[in-house]
Amino acid sequence: MNDDYVDGNALAGDLREIFTVDMTSVTGRCAACGYRGTVATLRVYQHAPGQVARCPNCEEVVLRVVRGPGRAWLDLRGTVNLEIPLPF
Repeated sequence: MNDDYVDGNALAGDLREIFTVDMTSVTGRCAACGYRGTVATLRVYQHAPGQVARCPNCEEVVLRVVRGPGRAWLDLRGTVNLEIPLPF
């Protein structure tokens, strides 16, 4: 076990402020290796001026979240897509 990171649930608060659904249960696909899994399965590193989420399969960066006063930046370059379940 590695203590350098926490799981993708650490992104819940920041993503909840941006999206109206629980983003930790959203399924995404890694652009580098094709791994499919929920945001909660990502490895989140919090030792930077923001949060960096890496694929649990290949360790490539999947997304980044940086917050500032009154705004947030979300970088999804390492994500092919996000499948977001919507209420009926």
